[in-house]
Amino acid sequence: MTKMLDFEINKMNCTRCGQCVADCPARIISLSDDGYPAIVSEKKGSCYKCQHCLAICPTGSVSILGIDPAGSSILAGGYPNPDELETLIKGRRSVRRYKDENLDPALFQKLLDVAWHAPTGVNSRQVRFTVLDSKEKVAQLRDKVMAGLKKLIKEDALPKKMESYANFVRIWDDHNIDIIFRGAPHLVIASAPMTVPTPEPDCLIALSYFELFAQANGVGTVWNGLAKWAINDLLPETRHFLGIPDDHLFGYAMVFGYPDVHFTRTVQHSPALIHRAL
Repeated sequence: MTKMLDFEINKMNCTRCGQCVADCPARIISLSDDGYPAIVSEKKGSCYKCQHCLAICPTGSVSILGIDPAGSSILAGGYPNPDELETLIKGRRSVRRYKDENLDPALFQKLLDVAWHAPTGVNSRQVRFTVLDSKEKVAQLRDKVMAGLKKLIKEDALPKKMESYANFVRIWDDHNIDIIFRGAPHLVIASAPMTVPTPEPDCLIALSYFELFAQANGVGTVWNGLAKWAINDLLPETRHFLGIPDDHLFGYAMVFGYPDVHFTRTVQHSPALIHRAL
């Protein structure tokens, strides 16, 4: 059910500065005869539901979609400084060794809630996180995937360029080493309806936000193409097992958990590849 627009102005606090009017991407807010912002009825259906009007109001006088601006965080003084953010970006590492324990449930939920604030094309906000919230569930998925891969191997049905999965199965059987899921206690898959304007970029951006916030909270992550290809391409029935809708594009998979490895410093890459056009 579509959320009502509920555009309301607290006239006791509104200074009639016009910032919400100027910054509305849909250009549907205007100043009424009394000088206060308003949205006429025939334009309400054009709202992007982006909440720019709520975010830009300096006095917290704008409410939309039934949201109380008092529940939002104040930005001033709340951002990391540039050096801290640079260190986070440069210090991010793919983690392939994890502690054998589940994340704190409150932290697990917060990672997902924050990552879901990532931008999406035309503010569609349809990215869906399919998660395994315990190491037991990841083990159940791993066993199912390994069984499916063994069947493909037996039938000589592994596609060309994916023969390496046979080696992953052998390493698991012989050494109990999990190359596909890396022994991580958790998995998140980002998917989105193929009908939205930008399903794949939406998923990748959401997981990028997830990863940075996770690592800022001491949680390790790794972008997991091996899991994605196994679930989505080699064993598509696994999508149904996980409850991923048929009409969703499988954006990417990421495993995560408390790292069992400690990195000391950033690495040093060559300068960015830059082409200054025109």
